Amino acid sequence: MRYFLAILLPISTFSFALGLTQPLMRFERLYFLEDRPTLIEMISSLWQEGDAALAAIVALFSIGFPAVKIMLIHVAVMTGGKTRSLALLSMVSKWSMLDVMLVALVLFAAKTSGLAAAAILPGLWFYAAATLTTAMAASLCRRA
Repeated sequence: MRYFLAILLPISTFSFALGLTQPLMRFERLYFLEDRPTLIEMISSLWQEGDAALAAIVALFSIGFPAVKIMLIHVAVMTGGKTRSLALLSMVSKWSMLDVMLVALVLFAAKTSGLAAAAILPGLWFYAAATLTTAMAASLCRRA
């Protein structure tokens, strides 16, 4: 089981970093205008346009909670679960799928608005892989 955790943790960390920095979606407007935003660019754009509260909420649930969850799993594995990291991990894990739902809602809104055609790019796949591998690692970490 520890070998499986040793494989999952680097994959989840690497996938999370790529999920934040690679383009999530491609929006095509009027057949010749195209946007390929990353999650960090989306949050930055919200902040710059004056939607600070929305930018903070998106950053907290899409970057903050998943990053803390990954760090807590690393700490729990390194200490053998002898610290409070497992208790904190169970608290943070309750919010873990909210980040994926948030990205899915953005994609759904873009596709159904009729203003843009949206396509999924590798950033969203990396982000989803990070979410799944982190959830599996958290589950294994609680059992160990």
